[in-house]
Amino acid sequence: MAINKKIRQFFVPSLTPAFLIRAGCVAIFAYVLFGHLLTPFRIKGHSMEPGYQNGSFNFSWRLRYLLSTPRRGDVVVIRFAGQRVMLLKRVVALEGEKIEFREGKLFINGKELDEPYRQLPCNWDLPPRQVEANSVYVVGDNRSGPIQNHYFGQTSVARILGGPLW
Repeated sequence: MAINKKIRQFFVPSLTPAFLIRAGCVAIFAYVLFGHLLTPFRIKGHSMEPGYQNGSFNFSWRLRYLLSTPRRGDVVVIRFAGQRVMLLKRVVALEGEKIEFREGKLFINGKELDEPYRQLPCNWDLPPRQVEANSVYVVGDNRSGPIQNHYFGQTSVARILGGPLW
């Protein structure tokens, strides 16, 4: 009988002041952690494959760029629309750099960029463009589809929420 009582008490605890204080602390901690530090998101789409799979789940570490700015090669979470729609992309060019795609190859300031994370063939062509101040140029790793089917380009550093946790 003592085991049944302990099981019942575990699932339906007494609402003592100590229990309510503990529950309130856990709720506040979870709100701060998952609302402001580790924002959960689900990856929808194939733009970052093979590194990040469609349908997988991750967290955006919001403090990643608190004291630094994104560097070339970083995978970043970008606020696309409001607080709910986010994009996961790779930084390929920094402010002041000239970027272009020629026959699927990415060129930064006229030099081809080595992209070991990109595994699928690409045939994109995009004329040279300069990245503005306080901005970075982002693009997905999977560029096997037509260029018009992708979200990519210059984005303000202020729109970057952080980086994926893993």
